[in-house]
Amino acid sequence: MTDRTVPEAATAAPVAVHRERGVLARLLRRPLALLGLAIILLTVLGAVFAPHLVAHSPDEQLFEGLTIEGAPLPPGGQFLLGTDLLGRDLLARILYGARTSLIIGILANGVSLTIGTLVGVLAGFFRGFFGNVLMRFTDLMMAFPALLLAICLAAVFQPSLWIVALVIALVNWVQVARVIYTETSSLTAREFIEAERSIGAGSGRILFRHILPHLYSSIIVYGTLGISTTVLLEATLSYLGVGVQPPTPSWGNIIFENQTYFQAAPWLVFLPGAAILALALAFNLVGDALRDVLDPTQRGRL
Repeated sequence: MTDRTVPEAATAAPVAVHRERGVLARLLRRPLALLGLAIILLTVLGAVFAPHLVAHSPDEQLFEGLTIEGAPLPPGGQFLLGTDLLGRDLLARILYGARTSLIIGILANGVSLTIGTLVGVLAGFFRGFFGNVLMRFTDLMMAFPALLLAICLAAVFQPSLWIVALVIALVNWVQVARVIYTETSSLTAREFIEAERSIGAGSGRILFRHILPHLYSSIIVYGTLGISTTVLLEATLSYLGVGVQPPTPSWGNIIFENQTYFQAAPWLVFLPGAAILALALAFNLVGDALRDVLDPTQRGRL
């Protein structure tokens, strides 16, 4: 028995590495996935190196950032993307706003993914009264419109970057829980799980050695797709005034602050709006490609 397990352990790692390389190779052969990855990479680089890419702070009100009449400057010249109604560099605010979107997108989505996976796995594996209680609570949470619930929670707490991330996580986990519950319930009824139980395997071994590995592809896909939803929800809350509060730049509050100049200076609304759309689309493209690569039976479905 020992002689057999040593070769199996020695070959398991190369097989896993080869599988990961195969997934990455298939992903990189998809033009739309490459486009999404390029947008995400540019956004991350812009957010990380923002202090080195712009000469001004996002909150700095510049005397030369307004016309003689006190209007924002159009794109070009000293200010590549122009200035806002307070004379602040719009490029600086968009780059620093990318930090807000990425931090909240990754943090909030990570928390919601963890909660949803935990609830879905426990409910699908143990079922019975315990599973029914968890799923009825999930159904109750799904009955509330996500945006309305997020607005109510954000209004109760003092809005800040971390509170907004927590609020978004608390309203976004239900979809993940429902999907993971369905897959876990299906896996639990499979013959290889019954065989494990018949030889005396404990619940912990079954969960971590047989259930969770089969859920990795779904967790990765929904984790990627969920970031786009989180980015859009954060921008919506900030636009409505219950999200990230000024002076912290956020793409949503940039649009809110400058919407009165929409006709006179449309770039103040169009450029941050285009950034929101591009980043959300990028994560959707990558998530869609990952779904097709990891689960070919779902190809072409959303």
